[in-house]
Amino acid sequence: MGRVLVLTILVFVAQTAISGQTLVVLHIRAALIDATGQATPLARHALLISENPPTREPRRIVTSIDGTADVRLRPGNYTVESDQPVAFQGKAYHWTQKLDVVAGRDSTLELTAANAVAEPIAPGTTDAPETLATDTSLSLRQWLDSVVELWTPTAHASGFLVDATGLIVTNQRVVGDATSVEVQLSRSIKVAGTVVEADRQRDIAVVRIDPTVMASIRPVPLGCSSSSPPIARGQEIYTLAAPLRQQKGWTLGAVSRADARGIAADFSLATGGLGGPVFTASGDLVGVTSLPGEREEPRRGAARVVRISDACEVVAAAAKKVAAVPPPGATNLPVEPMAPAPVAAFKDAVRRRAGSLKPYQIAASDFDVAFITPVLNYAAQSQPNQSFSNWSEYVADIPPVLLVRVTPRMMESLWSKVARGAAQTQGMALPPLTHLKSGFQRLHAFCDRTEVTPIHPFKLELRVSETDAIYEGLYVFDPAALGPGCGTVTLVLHSEKEPGKADTRVVVPAVLQQIRRDFDVGATPTP
Repeated sequence: MGRVLVLTILVFVAQTAISGQTLVVLHIRAALIDATGQATPLARHALLISENPPTREPRRIVTSIDGTADVRLRPGNYTVESDQPVAFQGKAYHWTQKLDVVAGRDSTLELTAANAVAEPIAPGTTDAPETLATDTSLSLRQWLDSVVELWTPTAHASGFLVDATGLIVTNQRVVGDATSVEVQLSRSIKVAGTVVEADRQRDIAVVRIDPTVMASIRPVPLGCSSSSPPIARGQEIYTLAAPLRQQKGWTLGAVSRADARGIAADFSLATGGLGGPVFTASGDLVGVTSLPGEREEPRRGAARVVRISDACEVVAAAAKKVAAVPPPGATNLPVEPMAPAPVAAFKDAVRRRAGSLKPYQIAASDFDVAFITPVLNYAAQSQPNQSFSNWSEYVADIPPVLLVRVTPRMMESLWSKVARGAAQTQGMALPPLTHLKSGFQRLHAFCDRTEVTPIHPFKLELRVSETDAIYEGLYVFDPAALGPGCGTVTLVLHSEKEPGKADTRVVVPAVLQQIRRDFDVGATPTP
């Protein structure tokens, strides 16, 4: 009996000692500084973690796309080392770090150039038995500046520079029938672009900009003279994108189908991300993202990848066209204000607002014109039926801009009125049979006598049947361009029905004053 009691006590003590070694988290972050001074996260970098002294096989972990990894360990002394060296800017980096993991608190390990062993990469190193690991994040990051935003009146897309003459590749289905686009290279630089080639069958479009605005940007080499790398089902591939009002970045996907028609992949792309380049994990360019084909079953996260060989033929045709034609102008176009809208201040402004929170309106012959400030936009987010059609996500983000919406007015034809009058003489009351007067074509805004270029000249698709659509206008302006410095603000409207006829309207001072008061909400007082 005494022996059993002793054994029970020993087991209890042992279990208590083991349970006392509660697992703690080791936070690992791996990054190197590139030539521009920016930190480059090492995504999918493999590390081996061993106990000291070793009692079992090393544990292998892989960093995430942001170069971090969290691993739960028992307290003790560990060695963290690279499974393979990483090639970065002409050197091979690898780490061997020892550290103590202390009970009761998390630990952090930063893997940087300061604690790495760096060796120059000699010619032919990649042919050696122990090959270097080319980190995916490093090969992708070098092309981020080459990815641009493309804006048409009805859509946003990504694209990428492929030639020193200013050629940009994107997919045709997103660009559509547009002949000109706005090309945004960064938050502060946007220029005009011309669609010089659009191949519906291959689903590739080529846009041209003035090459002087991209002098510091390295084009992505298409590799048209070499054979494309093989792509297999289940293979990991990456795409770079410049989504709508988001930072550029890359997205991991898996190939679900690869055949002569193209590549299907599961990419969770944000709105406006289609049209970017697609790479393998080793950095080989293989295609351009696009919408799923009409014959393919649509599903969330699905994307089609147009093979780069199809893009090569379209780019070659575009290069011939532009050889003797001057490029579009290099003048910078207006961009959104850098400071975000002070959304936190809008809640109180809406609560204190007396009266209507509807857009400020003026009327024209064929259109109703509404001015929407960020305060009014914020208030409208909680109201039903606030649709902005193809630009709903842009508006829902509450950009710090002035929106001018131009909506076609409804009218009743003369013959409809006559028919209703005849019916009334027979004791029948018929409702008015109205239709849209005319679709919107374009708008010009003037501050006194100076025309103001909009940030975006959007159009909203208004479906009138399964096959036909007319457009509303949604013009985006920098509020400062139509601010207090303007004595008079004038709008000139043109319809699709009579494009040569101008309908000129002066914005009444009371509307301008209310717009300016709205933009003062949350503004930093001038000292």
